[in-house]
Amino acid sequence: MRTRPLKVALLGCGVVGSEVARIMTTHAEDLAQRIGAPVELAGVAVRRPDRVRAGIDQQLVTTDAAALAAREDIDVVVEVIGGIEPARALITSAFEHGAGVVTANKALLAEDGATLHEAAEKHGADLYYEAAVAAAIPLVRPLRESLAGDTVNRVLGIVNGTTNFILDRMDSTGAGYSEALNEATALGYAEADPTADVEGFDAAAKAAILAGIAFHTRVRLDDVHREGLTDVTASDLASARRMGCTVKLLAICERAADGRSVTARVHPAMIPLSHPLASVREAYNAVFVESEAAGQLMFYGPGAGGAPTASAVLGDLVAACRNKLSGGRGPGESAYAQLPVSPMGEVVTRYHISLDVADKPGVLAQVATVFAEHGVSIDTVRQKGKDAKDAKDGKGGANDGAWLVVVTHRATDAALSATVEALRGLDTVRGVASLMRVEGE
Repeated sequence: MRTRPLKVALLGCGVVGSEVARIMTTHAEDLAQRIGAPVELAGVAVRRPDRVRAGIDQQLVTTDAAALAAREDIDVVVEVIGGIEPARALITSAFEHGAGVVTANKALLAEDGATLHEAAEKHGADLYYEAAVAAAIPLVRPLRESLAGDTVNRVLGIVNGTTNFILDRMDSTGAGYSEALNEATALGYAEADPTADVEGFDAAAKAAILAGIAFHTRVRLDDVHREGLTDVTASDLASARRMGCTVKLLAICERAADGRSVTARVHPAMIPLSHPLASVREAYNAVFVESEAAGQLMFYGPGAGGAPTASAVLGDLVAACRNKLSGGRGPGESAYAQLPVSPMGEVVTRYHISLDVADKPGVLAQVATVFAEHGVSIDTVRQKGKDAKDAKDGKGGANDGAWLVVVTHRATDAALSATVEALRGLDTVRGVASLMRVEGE
């Protein structure tokens, strides 16, 4: 074993960073055996030194992240600050000064991963980011390495624990969205400002990263169609159960049937209870991968939290340190395909539409005609009168309209959108109560 230690700079010491430092310290001997050399925490950059967690040597703490990242004796920089800047400048500086980088920064990778990969390539440095997508779940490495010789056609996953907890509570207890969100906040699953989670921004960043790796093409955050779950109601969950489905916020990355383009999207969707993702409960994550040779694979586990995320960071750190010892380099960006990202309108799937309609003869025929005119084929139709609960909710009571629930065959999103607009123009349609895609069949 080499006796001179490999030096690691830690940028950020919050929930994840403090766990990284703790594991490096408490498992130092094991890490040294796995790497082939001791690993030394050479510096910890923070914004507020008075808030550094217990157990970290205060002599290592600095507020000058730029100077730490640029030190010539640093072998690997671990970036767990998050955000775009100064993280991008710090990572680029680390490359320029010969250090490999391990990051958990999904926002930066989704927005400007190309710049990071180009800088790493230019300086012959490592860029690892397993922790950026699903914390402890090994996902980036299997897609980037284990399946590199296969053709991945689809990645379908639950990649945000907060939203999965909320939807699970709504489904299992009948709670409304606000009630379930309050519970998630009380338990620490949701931030004080949950926008990034519930509006789908977090999942969209992960979808961009996964699509880029899976399809060997560059996919940016702006390429990902995004919808949150704030409009999902208890009625949507009840409708899903009647169809033998549940509702999940899904990240879906697909290769077109002709292989010439890809799509990436995040939105709530109904999936059959028979699908493996339907059984993913609480704040857990799971990703379902479909490839030509390997077939169907599923990756499951905790997708957030200090310790699980630190586990992924340490795995990357071991790889980067081993490369430093051997003089090698880990896999770089595989963006040779340069496939275009198709707009959401070209996505083909099924739909569940709930309409508030007048309860009189001829309504169903009018609705069916609109679907036919826009080339959207109807699979099933269910109609029921409004009840006392509807009256209590201000939606009219019995004999005051009806609910018409339509489930379509596969159609393009553009055709469905045009259909819905036309339905809103009918005098007999009082409103489109909900619209949800049906996936995973």
